[in-house]
Amino acid sequence: MEWISSLISVLLEWIQQLGYFGIMLGLMIEVIPSEIVLAYGGYLVHQGHIHFIGAVVFGVIGGVIAQLFIYWIGRYGGRPILEKYGKYILIQKKHIDVSEAWFLKYGSGVIFTARFIPVARHAISIPAGMAKMPVSKFLVLTTLAVIPWSILFVYLGMLLGEQWQHVDEKAGPYIMPILLGALALLIVYLIVKTYNHRSKKDA
Repeated sequence: MEWISSLISVLLEWIQQLGYFGIMLGLMIEVIPSEIVLAYGGYLVHQGHIHFIGAVVFGVIGGVIAQLFIYWIGRYGGRPILEKYGKYILIQKKHIDVSEAWFLKYGSGVIFTARFIPVARHAISIPAGMAKMPVSKFLVLTTLAVIPWSILFVYLGMLLGEQWQHVDEKAGPYIMPILLGALALLIVYLIVKTYNHRSKKDA
């Protein structure tokens, strides 16, 4: 595990040198969890190296591109490719199983909600790709979820300052209201979807 710590240290130094683009690229390559990259971006805001809005904007761009990459793998490579190589982008078989079950049960609307669930957050793009979900719809739902996620962890990193590494401990009370809001939106989505389906059936 020592080499992982060394790799993370190198990547964080790289992010510091590149600033906004470092945050974007750090999220795109998916080597370390997004919350760590964003929190470190918040720490750089605390240090005065970059600005809050810029960190959030580039965090959103990087986060969306990373998920689009996974979507394309799911669409053109399928499950076998991701089961074999997913570990290199922090995706394990159990993540794929959970996200696929969610997608089949709740439909495309879960793309937004699942972004706040640890097990399904990264892997939910896989079944979307395999189901050939329209790219435009995927991008809209993904962006809407990545925005509050980026704001939250950049803010927490800025708030914690030198203690930014403890962001996971501080994030819980903030994530729960966001998750509840996302679940409420999912319920509304399912109600509307069911109503439209019945209306078409009756017609």
